[in-house]
Amino acid sequence: MVELKKYFSKFLRNRKKIVSEKDLFLTKELNKILGTEIQNIQFYKEAFSLKSHKQTDNNNYERLEFLGDSVLGSIISCYIFKTYPKSNEGFLTQLKSKIVNRKNLNKIGEELGLKKWIQNHSTSTLSENITGNLFEAFVGAIFLDLGYEKCNEIVFNKLLTPEDIAKLERKIISYKSLLLEWSQKKKSTIRYETSEEHHPSKVVVFRCVVWLDNRNISNATDSSKKKAEEKAAQRAFYALNKKQNILEQNKNNTPIKF
Repeated sequence: MVELKKYFSKFLRNRKKIVSEKDLFLTKELNKILGTEIQNIQFYKEAFSLKSHKQTDNNNYERLEFLGDSVLGSIISCYIFKTYPKSNEGFLTQLKSKIVNRKNLNKIGEELGLKKWIQNHSTSTLSENITGNLFEAFVGAIFLDLGYEKCNEIVFNKLLTPEDIAKLERKIISYKSLLLEWSQKKKSTIRYETSEEHHPSKVVVFRCVVWLDNRNISNATDSSKKKAEEKAAQRAFYALNKKQNILEQNKNNTPIKF
């Protein structure tokens, strides 16, 4: 027994020498944020590795992002199905969309500070969605390392709490979608006219005008067509809601209506 203890002590000392200080630091940080000990650091190193132009293999976050997206979708779907037993499919779909949409995942990734764990910083500009992508890859790594049940537990205890989900219930993600839903129920027509504007400084902006039937109800400009239309839709929504009090929410947790 004594000899066996000596053997394992020597084995562990040698193992620590093999593991780099960088890996030990990452392991310590991950253990702290997850509230449990990780088993295989390699999964997490891959989750925080960027794709290189010279890279010939797939050892970067993209495959784990694909996996994490599916795992997270399953975990969230099961949670809201059990939490809202009287809600219809439309409400469940909307709430899930609010939770897993890119903007919300980016926010979670930013709050967790995932970019500081990137293993191979690139000189190229990072995507505006990199923190959300890394978060999904992180979930994929947790799933592979600790299993589905533990991953489920960690998501709701450490990464995306029930309190966070409750706050998203009434949050409006797309004003365009809500205006479209309202106009269809009112048998009215909402349309967007978007054009480019070239300024003297050679900056191109997009101007969007929102029409309700034949009436101009709002306009906005922004750096992209999509942003301009969403901003104009938001202004149209508040203008209409102020006059008509069109925003309602059913007591049975059905989707927000106009």
